[in-house]
Amino acid sequence: MTKLMQEAMKKLSQLPEGRQNELAEMLIDVAASDLSPYQLTPKERAAVKEGIAQADRGEFATDEEVAQMWKRFGL
Repeated sequence: MTKLMQEAMKKLSQLPEGRQNELAEMLIDVAASDLSPYQLTPKERAAVKEGIAQADRGEFATDEEVAQMWKRFGL
């Protein structure tokens, strides 16, 4: 364990137990994603390839389409 991680653990140990558990779960999730990178499904891989092909052809969303998308999400 690095010196910085030891320092972080020392500070975290001073927090209430519930907060310690929340932060521990976050660290476990981050470590798990680093140890097992996400694998695209065949459908996702095809969608990424199609998106790249669209970009290569210069097919981009218009400003109006982007604004509509943000509006749908309340932003």
